[in-house]
Amino acid sequence: MTDATDLAERAGDRDPRVGLRAVSALRRLLEQLEAAQVRSARAQGWSWQEIAAELGVSRQAVHKKHGRH
Repeated sequence: MTDATDLAERAGDRDPRVGLRAVSALRRLLEQLEAAQVRSARAQGWSWQEIAAELGVSRQAVHKKHGRH
């Protein structure tokens, strides 16, 4: 079982402490994955608008979040 799968299962735990910790860990993982993909897209010449469209956010939002990388 992968770490992400394990975390997803724990996110549904009946114990809120376990579930909330798993949700927090998943949020951190998601942020790391998004940053890695944005860096990859930029390295391949993607515009901020193209990246924003794929993420379902505005160009300004994605640039503000990832533009300093």
